[in-house]
Amino acid sequence: MAATDGGSAARARDAAHVDDDGRDEPAVDQAAALDVGAEDVPRRRRIAGLVPIEPRPWTRGARSVAAAVRGPHVRLWLGVVLATAIVGTLGYALVFGWPASDAIYMTVITLTTVGFREVHELTGFPERLWTMLLSVAGVGIIFGSIGLVAEAVVAETASGRREARRMANAVAEIRDHFILCGYGRVGSTVARELGHTDQKLVVVDIGADSLERAARDGHFVVQGDATDDATLRLAGVDRARGLVTAVDSDANNVYVTLSARALNPELFIVGRANAEGSDSKLLQAGADRVVSPYTMAGRRIAQLAIQPRVADFLDAALSHGDLRFTMEEVEIRADAGLAGQRVDDLRSRGIFVMAIVSDDGELVANPADDRVLRSGESLIVSGSTEAVLGLRERP
Repeated sequence: MAATDGGSAARARDAAHVDDDGRDEPAVDQAAALDVGAEDVPRRRRIAGLVPIEPRPWTRGARSVAAAVRGPHVRLWLGVVLATAIVGTLGYALVFGWPASDAIYMTVITLTTVGFREVHELTGFPERLWTMLLSVAGVGIIFGSIGLVAEAVVAETASGRREARRMANAVAEIRDHFILCGYGRVGSTVARELGHTDQKLVVVDIGADSLERAARDGHFVVQGDATDDATLRLAGVDRARGLVTAVDSDANNVYVTLSARALNPELFIVGRANAEGSDSKLLQAGADRVVSPYTMAGRRIAQLAIQPRVADFLDAALSHGDLRFTMEEVEIRADAGLAGQRVDDLRSRGIFVMAIVSDDGELVANPADDRVLRSGESLIVSGSTEAVLGLRERP
């Protein structure tokens, strides 16, 4: 019943919605988007296994033109062109006694090989020789300009190919990383929080602008549709530690979850739910956890209104600033020294065990002091930052 109400609410929404990047997009009916017979998205050209970010043409902005002009070879070439025009004008004006306007005009039409009628009759050999030299210089300038443009185009293309290969090789080498699908406002926040804990991250997005921002933020990127198995394989889903799908479409999040779960059954998947009732679909698709940004925001606002100090304490404990206390999750591995210890052993070191999560998912809050820690369990602990970090680093 809840899923039906959620679907009705989704169909009653406006004909357009705004995604995480602030772009207006037509609303997509969830059932239609999940239809098997939907038209496939056209594949993009791949280089070294990745779809490169298309470089922006220079004509899109003055910054690209300025960057090209700042090149040393371009500045030198512009200096040669300007010097040739000045010398040619001075030759007509000073040597042959032409007026300045006539000298400039004759120099320009000669260098550009336009070939209009001369403003003065070239009766003497020196005048003709000077004009011939300028004509040869003009032809050289034209071919040199074509060469500079061709060099810039080739260099831009080669740079994109080199960057795509470098990124493909880097992604192919990483292990135990997180994959983030979608780099909008929610996705970029997730990436920032994961970066605070020094987690390796690969961002998957279909938009070039989003990937440019992700690359500037220092993340590995793969451009493509995250619902495509090939794209997830390029992101290393079989070697990943976890996957977060934060796309603004519930249908796409379900598809990503289904694909990722099929490719890696052991992968920990966190899905984003937008519409009411979509959380159950994500869980059925194989997500381990489902988060609705709007529901979480509502709960957060209510907590701040009712229990502001408790909310501030949790924020401080879970933040990544320079604090003297923290709250962390610690997994007890078989090869670690925590297995076999008791809760009071950790307390003597200034670490308070708030809860123990057994390997079957059972949560034990405020465990007894004589409770023995076993391999495969996870601890929710709090204490000083130094003590908790020492617990993580201790073998």
